[in-house]
Amino acid sequence: MTPMKRSLAFVLLPLLPAGAGAASDKPQSAEVFVTAQRTGDRLSAKAPAAFVPLPQPAENFPVIMADPKRSFQTIEGIGGALTDASAEVFAKLPKDKQEEVLSAYFDPVKGLGYSLGRTHIHSCDFSSESYTYVAEGDTELKSFSVDRDRRFRIPFIRAAMAAAKGPFKLFASPWSPPAWMKTNNDMLHGGKLKPEYADAWARYMVKFAQEYAKAGIPLWGLTVQNEPMAAQTWESCIFTAEEERDFVRDHLGPALQKAGLSGLKLMVWDHNRGIMYQRAQVVYDDPAASRYVWGAGYHWYVGDHFDNVRVLHDAYPEKAVFFTEGCQGPFDEKRLDEWAWGELYAESMLHDLNNWAAGWTDWNVLLDERGGPNHVANYVFAPVHADTRTGTLRYMSSYYYIGHFSRFIRPGAKRVACTSNDDDIEAAAFLNPDGRLSVVALNRTDRAIPFQLWVAGQAASVESPAHSIVTMVVPAQLKG
Repeated sequence: MTPMKRSLAFVLLPLLPAGAGAASDKPQSAEVFVTAQRTGDRLSAKAPAAFVPLPQPAENFPVIMADPKRSFQTIEGIGGALTDASAEVFAKLPKDKQEEVLSAYFDPVKGLGYSLGRTHIHSCDFSSESYTYVAEGDTELKSFSVDRDRRFRIPFIRAAMAAAKGPFKLFASPWSPPAWMKTNNDMLHGGKLKPEYADAWARYMVKFAQEYAKAGIPLWGLTVQNEPMAAQTWESCIFTAEEERDFVRDHLGPALQKAGLSGLKLMVWDHNRGIMYQRAQVVYDDPAASRYVWGAGYHWYVGDHFDNVRVLHDAYPEKAVFFTEGCQGPFDEKRLDEWAWGELYAESMLHDLNNWAAGWTDWNVLLDERGGPNHVANYVFAPVHADTRTGTLRYMSSYYYIGHFSRFIRPGAKRVACTSNDDDIEAAAFLNPDGRLSVVALNRTDRAIPFQLWVAGQAASVESPAHSIVTMVVPAQLKG
C-alpha cells in the first residue's frame, strides 16, 4: 500500500443534468472538466467544446478517437474501501465534516459518486486492534457476533450507502482466519488454514454475509483471501493456487450455495498483477471450482504488469477481472502536496480499465493525520485525510484524479473503442447508461497539449494543461 497527498480545497461543481446543453447548442458541444497542477482547477467545468465536421483526423496533430458503436466490458462501479480505520476517523469528525466526507465521496451530483466499496471480515491492519467474531474453538459459530462493528464500521457503511442515493455494491475480503484455525496459531505473520477448519472458516464467511445483510448491508461480492502469498506483519494467511482452488470447490462455494448466497460475485487471487494469470488458471481449469467463481481480483503493489490483466481476460473472457485494492505510502506528511500521486492513480485506472477491468477499488477512503489508525504502524495515504485534533480535512490530488473516472463513468457504463495518436495523451472512453459518452484524457508532461476529440466524423478542440486530467462528456444526440 502506498499513497501521496496534497492540501486542496474542497471544490466540486454539480454535474449537469443528462443531455444538458446538447439540444440547444448549435453545433453540439462536449462538457469539459479539468484538474490541473499549479491552477485552481479541481474537477472544474470549463467552456464547452463545440463539435465541427471532420471526416478525416490528421495524423500529425494529437487526436483522441472514440467509437461508441464498439463496446467491451460493463463497468460495475468505482469506489474505495470502508475500513475500521476510515470509520473510526469519520466518527471523530464534527458533524459538518462528516457530512462533507459523505457528500464528497458518495453523492452522485455534488461529489465523486462512489458506487462501489470494499470492507474486511473482522480485523485487518487498518483496524485499531486484532479481533475476530467468535470465541476460540467455536466451530459451530454459536458465539458469532458482529457487535463490535456496530459501533463504527456498520454505521459508516450505512451512511455511505444512503449518501450514494442509489445502488451501492459492497464486497468483503478476509485477511486471516481466527488464530486457532491456523497452523501458526496467530492471525498475523502468515500461516495457513488448518484443513480440519476449512468447513468452519467457509461457514464463518457465510455468517459474516448473513449478519451484515441483517444490519441492512447486503454484500455484492466476496474475495477468498486478501493477498494469499504475503506473510505480512499484520493479519494474513497463505494459500497456494491449489489450496485456494480446493477451498473454493470443496468448502466455500458449497457453503455459499447452501446458504442461498451463490449470487455473490466470488473473486479469487486478490493480490498483485504479476502472477494473476497462473493463480486464476489453476482455479478456472477445474470446472468444479470454476463454477463458483465470478472472476479474479488484483492489486497494484509489485510492478505494473498491466498487460497481465488483458491476457487473463483474453484467455478466460467469461470471467471478470477486477481491481480490488491500491494505495500509496508509507505516509509522510511532507509529501501530502505532491502532485504525482493523482497521476499514478489515473495511470493505473486508465490501463486497468482499458485492459478489461470491470471495476476499480481504492483502499481506505479516509485516514487520520498519521495515515492510520493501524495496529501495526503500517501508515499510508488516502485521498482524504482528517486531522482529528482540529477536525479539518485535506484533499489529495488523488481524490480529484479518481473523480474524473468515478463521477463520469457510472455503473452499467460500457467501455468503448478509444485510441490516441499521441504518446503523451493517454485516454479511455465509456458509454454511460444515459447515452452520454465520457472520455478521460491524461497528460503527465510539463507542457500543455492541444488535441481534438473525434467522434463519428466530428471533432471538438480541447486543451490539456501541463500535468492535468480532462474528462469530456459528449451528448447522446451526437452519436445519432
